[in-house]
Amino acid sequence: MRTFDIRTTVIEGSLAFQMRRAAAARANECGLQIMTLPQLAARLAGGFTVPVSTEQLDLAIQRALDDGDFVELESVRTLPGMTRAVAGSLRKVWNADVELLETNGPGKLRIGELALIEARVRSYLPKAMLIPRDLRNAALQRIERASRLIGPATIESLSFIPPVWQPLIMALQQVVSLEWRAPPKAETDWFTGSLTGSGPDRPLSSPAAISCADPRHEVVEALRWARRLLSSGTARPSEIAIASASTAPWDDHVFALAADAGLRVHFVHGIPALATRDGQRCAALADILQHGLNQQRMRRLVSLCRGTGVPLDVLPDRWMSSLPRGATLVEVEDWRRALSAAAQKDGSIAGAEAVLPLLDLLSRGIAASSAAASLFLRGRALQIWEAAARSAPVDAIELSLRGIRLASETDAADSIAWAPARDLAAAPRPHVRLLGLTNRGWPRQTGDDPLLPGHVLSADQFDDPIARADRRHFEVILDAATGDVVLSRSRRSAQGSRVGRSPLLQNYSEIPLSRARIPENAFSESDRLAARPGDAARVPRLKSAQACWRNWHIDNLTPHDGQFSADHPIVVKAIERVQSATSLKQLLRDPLGFVWRYGLGLRTPQERERSLSIAPDDFGKLVHDLLRRAVDTLEPDPGYAKASEEEIDKALRAAVKTVHEDWPLERPVPPKLLWSNTVDFAATLASVGLRRKDIAEDGTRSWTEVPFGQPAGFVAGRELPWDATAPVTVPNTPIRLRGTIDRLDLRSAPSAVRVTDYKTSEAPRNAARIVIGGGAELQRALYGLACRQLLEEETRIIARLLYLVGEPQAPKLNDLDAAVEQIAAFINEAVAMLRNGSTVPGRLSFDQSNDLRLALPASPGYERRKLIAFDKAGKGVSRYWSVP
Repeated sequence: MRTFDIRTTVIEGSLAFQMRRAAAARANECGLQIMTLPQLAARLAGGFTVPVSTEQLDLAIQRALDDGDFVELESVRTLPGMTRAVAGSLRKVWNADVELLETNGPGKLRIGELALIEARVRSYLPKAMLIPRDLRNAALQRIERASRLIGPATIESLSFIPPVWQPLIMALQQVVSLEWRAPPKAETDWFTGSLTGSGPDRPLSSPAAISCADPRHEVVEALRWARRLLSSGTARPSEIAIASASTAPWDDHVFALAADAGLRVHFVHGIPALATRDGQRCAALADILQHGLNQQRMRRLVSLCRGTGVPLDVLPDRWMSSLPRGATLVEVEDWRRALSAAAQKDGSIAGAEAVLPLLDLLSRGIAASSAAASLFLRGRALQIWEAAARSAPVDAIELSLRGIRLASETDAADSIAWAPARDLAAAPRPHVRLLGLTNRGWPRQTGDDPLLPGHVLSADQFDDPIARADRRHFEVILDAATGDVVLSRSRRSAQGSRVGRSPLLQNYSEIPLSRARIPENAFSESDRLAARPGDAARVPRLKSAQACWRNWHIDNLTPHDGQFSADHPIVVKAIERVQSATSLKQLLRDPLGFVWRYGLGLRTPQERERSLSIAPDDFGKLVHDLLRRAVDTLEPDPGYAKASEEEIDKALRAAVKTVHEDWPLERPVPPKLLWSNTVDFAATLASVGLRRKDIAEDGTRSWTEVPFGQPAGFVAGRELPWDATAPVTVPNTPIRLRGTIDRLDLRSAPSAVRVTDYKTSEAPRNAARIVIGGGAELQRALYGLACRQLLEEETRIIARLLYLVGEPQAPKLNDLDAAVEQIAAFINEAVAMLRNGSTVPGRLSFDQSNDLRLALPASPGYERRKLIAFDKAGKGVSRYWSVP
């Protein structure tokens, strides 16, 4: 058997470890041990000794804090981030080799409490796991065995060795051959052994300094730079590095843009957990536990976790698709009722009730986080959750998840490195680009330790202040760079505020780069197309976008302004559909929106978060629903016309109870207390409408929500005054109608009918003068028209509006025939315009109630530029917008 001499190389950081391991493999360096300083000490200590891990340290600190018995720290020991703060302070103390029990000063009480935590941490750690000082002492006790366990040792590229390890290094050089290959700017004053330089053999490059618009622009320019180096053959991926003192402001941009570029980028410090599907599973669970149960959050959790071996897998495949998407479902009882109703309609989801115990667990909130995680998370997702729970109390799980990182899936030995400056300084590369060289970003400001501020323990006793370390890493990286070197900064922060130059750039002249510049090398396909207009013009989508931009500046109307071919099939189909009062109002007051909604099928997305109020349209539907239910309860016995006020109040209370329970199962509603207040207010308005009967004659019958013009096969489920499937048309137009009359009072002898359209707003000043209101008030005229066409006898028709807010008013339509003729003429003008291939924005387009106004250009310059053309194309309909 062949034996090998043991040799040891000491490195620092994961980047240095991966690069040194790859180099050893390529050189066939058998017998080489690659270790960090804590691993070196553990090797000497023996007995399965290991350095303290972050995971075990967090657990031990949590237990130590839970034990309590503090004075100054008692009030903050349970706050989010306390575990992380204590861990950071302890590591500073350990690296500086400060003995807390021997430290005196004005902050003796605080230091004593931290020493108590340190003692507890020692006792809670596994027996074989030691803190740095104890690990060093254990190694010193077995230093004589270093020749067999360590062999000749080399410290490679370390620019700073914490004081806690310096006694071990000094003792080790007395036993084995020890060489420190230190960078030129390394802090080596204390070292008395063999010291050699680790600088490059080739001449150094002259750095170029640039400024970019913002952090994202910095990343774009960095990837363009990397693409140039690779495409020209100047460098291999393993020779290129992009770094910053702190990577957080650029991480998301690097992650997204590198994937778009198709470049292999190794995240030395790990990728954000929330950028992975497993991290999103944790985020979905945390969202429900912290913000409450509702359908939207549950849908997200199910879509992410289903199929991963969790209890959700046993549920029927389509169990959630059977639920009304608009239902809020914030209570487990709401889910129970909704699932029961869905199972009655679709027997294939009968087993969906198995989800109720899971929903009950989720409804308990963050207190049930541990049990919920074990049920809904598996594998790496569960590990992410547990790591986040260790770093801070579960109440702050959302914040903790943002700080969790996962190992990069690429290998540093064949990838571009994206790294903190500290890691890159321990494994420099010849081609480097340093980001974030602003007055606050590099060097970073040295602040007080949260637990050991300057008045408690002087900062001079700590080992390596962050500002000094940032300066040293900057110099080490530049000293080792022999290729292309670029120093980059942003002119503005991610929030848009101005930022200044770093003092490290004071000797460099800066080249400002524009965000819109045409690069020499594009980093991705989209970047290439943006740089080459000729290539972009051949891509259909970009060609359309460019045409849209040109048409935006043209005074005449273009296809992007709502122009299309005459008798376009989509437009003809939209006109020929059976219209409601709502769609007809949109046709007349917003022809462009009519084509968008009923021709192209555009819809606004539903609000994902639970609102504190309901929309005005939904509130109107709520009042109408209460009115319908109350009148239906009173008809036919004793009859709405004959009902006393007590009977009306009783019927309304029953309607309120039903609506209060049923609406959350069908659509989004506000939180419980606000929902109760909303229903009570709606009931107040409904009571006004119910009490204003204006019926004195016997033989009068009342209906609410009376349908007409419904499709064949429609079943009302109650007695109606007519056949609800009979067609209703607007005379002398191609328009067919359907809808629901708010209230209809029919008198048998002499024959008369009154239709009422309820309004849940205050009456305008000129309510009595309104006929069609420029197309905004069509309902009462259309309802009167429906009565005329559907009732068999010649009947006197009274059409009115009933305003329920403020002083109730009931303006009547004086001449129904004239109003219908005016509506017909209005419709014919709008239909003719659309069939001729033109459409224009109308009065409703820019109204606050129009949820499609977001699709219109936001610039007022567009409206001014196209105004003459719009007026010319829409002159036939625009003259009706101002009629009363």
